Amino acid sequence: MRKYTHNNNELTLKNLNEEVCLKGWVSKRRNLGGLVFVDLRDRFGITQLVIKPDNPNYNDALTLKNEYVIEVKGKVVERESKNKELQTGDIEVVVSKLTILNVAEQPPIAVSYDDNSLEDTRLKYRYLDLRRPKQQHYLMRRSSITQTIRNYLISKGFYELDTPILGKSTPEGARDFLVPSRLYHGSYYALPQSPQIYKQLFMVAGFEKYFQIAKCFRDEDLRSDRQLEFTQVDIEASFVEEEDIRDLIEGLFVDLFKKEMNITLTRPFKKLTFKEAMDLYGSDKPDLRYGLTLKDPKTSLAFIPFLEDKVVRYIKVEGGANFTRRELDALTDEAKKNHGEGLAFLKYQEGKLTGSISKFFEDNDYIKEYELANDDLLLFVFGKDYLNVSNALGAVRRSVARSLDLVKDDEYAFLWVVDFPLFEYDEEEKRFVARHHPFTSPKHKDDLDGNLEEVLAKAYDIVLNGYEIGGGSIRIHNSTLQQKMFKALGLDKETVNQRFGFLIEALSYGTPPHGGIALGLDRIIMLMTHTANIKDVIAFPKTQSARDLMMNAPDKVDLVQEIELGLKKKEEK
Repeated sequence: MRKYTHNNNELTLKNLNEEVCLKGWVSKRRNLGGLVFVDLRDRFGITQLVIKPDNPNYNDALTLKNEYVIEVKGKVVERESKNKELQTGDIEVVVSKLTILNVAEQPPIAVSYDDNSLEDTRLKYRYLDLRRPKQQHYLMRRSSITQTIRNYLISKGFYELDTPILGKSTPEGARDFLVPSRLYHGSYYALPQSPQIYKQLFMVAGFEKYFQIAKCFRDEDLRSDRQLEFTQVDIEASFVEEEDIRDLIEGLFVDLFKKEMNITLTRPFKKLTFKEAMDLYGSDKPDLRYGLTLKDPKTSLAFIPFLEDKVVRYIKVEGGANFTRRELDALTDEAKKNHGEGLAFLKYQEGKLTGSISKFFEDNDYIKEYELANDDLLLFVFGKDYLNVSNALGAVRRSVARSLDLVKDDEYAFLWVVDFPLFEYDEEEKRFVARHHPFTSPKHKDDLDGNLEEVLAKAYDIVLNGYEIGGGSIRIHNSTLQQKMFKALGLDKETVNQRFGFLIEALSYGTPPHGGIALGLDRIIMLMTHTANIKDVIAFPKTQSARDLMMNAPDKVDLVQEIELGLKKKEEK
């Protein structure tokens, strides 16, 4: 039971002359003509306090500094100078009693809405950073969004079930995080990259509808939308096909966006095959909020010497002829970073073509072919491989959209990408690997007998504004087909039995057809709260260099612990 009467955003003119009790942090203290004014803050908002010179706690009020924790009692009165920026800006509380609950040192960061401290400093003092209203808003929205998702799935008959954190390493994706065993020296647990195998075993066990707000771990390089540990909404169901999962998830997002943002989404969501997405946008997670679709030249450009044996694709940027040489060089670098060999350009201004390849164009036929209008820009990316060229041009497309401010944060473009290749070739390992994971079903059970490069998967990703926010598939539920899949991946029987023998055996005991999806909760919240950094919506994230600056982790451990785990011998120092 709380002993205070109100939060710090509740009091209005309706509360005039009420005796109230408030608690919180000192956000600001001002001494004006003998009157001490204090902005009292909690996670709900701010209330202005007034301490007069005749107050027995007046001297205590003079000692108040930012972030002191206090409790006050007093009367609500109308403010002479109102503050329309505050929800409580029409009133103030004349304090009759002040109690200092705790003092505070000068904070190393400003506990304010906008703080200019370096990110590393804010993460080192994350517990202070989380006092900031902006950061508290992100985490409170996270809580609400998570509960709405949970309630929707429960309403659809799903059971919320847990899976282990300590499991078995089954490397067929990102690197595992390994945990050495104290009882079995030389053996390791692995932290889950996802609950993939466990949720399939729930289907074997007959639960039919499962979900979990699951912590997952992947030892991979970090970026603005990726962390070493992350949260996913893990979903699995029996007796379903691809359309059933897509229908469930579309309903979930319609419900979520209506309840959390009062936005009405239109169903069904747009759907593209993997091939269509790469052909049109150069990405398997395209942002559909703007155009700039990729095209192939109708007429060969082989007459240009450095393009004669290349794959060439282009985008037309309406009004883009004002791009500077520096900006075009930056786009060239972007193309090269994304597996393109280079970028060429043409500008059309006042009836003339200029640019890096303009000297090769002698007549106006190409102006008609490309349907050029004044100030248009053509950007050509070239290379030897169609997918690499498309991928590079897709990266250029995204950079152009940002430069021209074509991206609108208040628009939400959902997309399903389907019919992914089941396999991709790993040049380092010189073998085919699973594009998603090795439990994904091929479109047809006999597909594994043909050319593996052409096999399509019963897999689907859901994309929002250029981010993959979920991915799933219909699983292999037949033991024989699963063994055939492992063989196609180049895994010998001994390796399969050692890594996946328990799954092969489980599938042999009457496993129902099943499938599911994992939604990236952190990315979803990031997009719904209009922040570009996933760290904002995670309570205690790691830095880009994979460190926890607040806890100073990773860190060394005692020699005794290493000896217990069998990592060192007693004589080692």
